[in-house]
Amino acid sequence: MNSDGPDGGTTRGAGHVREPDEAEFTAVVAARAHSLRRLAYLMCGDWHRAEDLVQNVFLNLYRNWARVQRRDRLDAYLRTSLMRAAVDAGRHRTRREQPFGEVPDSPAPPDPGCEDRDALLAALSEVAPGQRAVLVLRYWEDLSVEETAAILGLSSGTVKSQAARGLTALRGVLARPAFSDFHDK
Repeated sequence: MNSDGPDGGTTRGAGHVREPDEAEFTAVVAARAHSLRRLAYLMCGDWHRAEDLVQNVFLNLYRNWARVQRRDRLDAYLRTSLMRAAVDAGRHRTRREQPFGEVPDSPAPPDPGCEDRDALLAALSEVAPGQRAVLVLRYWEDLSVEETAAILGLSSGTVKSQAARGLTALRGVLARPAFSDFHDK
């Protein structure tokens, strides 16, 4: 039994979800994976966790492909899914890694001028997850208050207050002696 699905396609039977066209889905992943990984990294500060977050977002997109009715809003859907997953992971994060006494290999030499970026990323990781999400969307992604509110499911007033509190917290972290010493190097 076929019926019209939510995106104008057809579904078979009551429990069948239409799978995405493989070429279309692969194109979506290829086009958006890099920018989503960067955004996830800003939220969690770890490339491996960022990759896990992005993979989970794409997995959820694949599972819910039939419900994504407007392809022109796909970027907003992906960004919203990622930010909610990152905020949730930040709130409920448990450490599963086991620290080692020594680093197994030596790091690459730092780029000149990357100290400020590294200090900012380290300080950003100490800001509360909800405030960090607002700061990343507002000032890294350069989204408006309204766009940020829509992605995070908050009111515009809450976005404004979270941005103000987040900036205050970020300034406080950067003003600590450990960060001042880092910046003066």
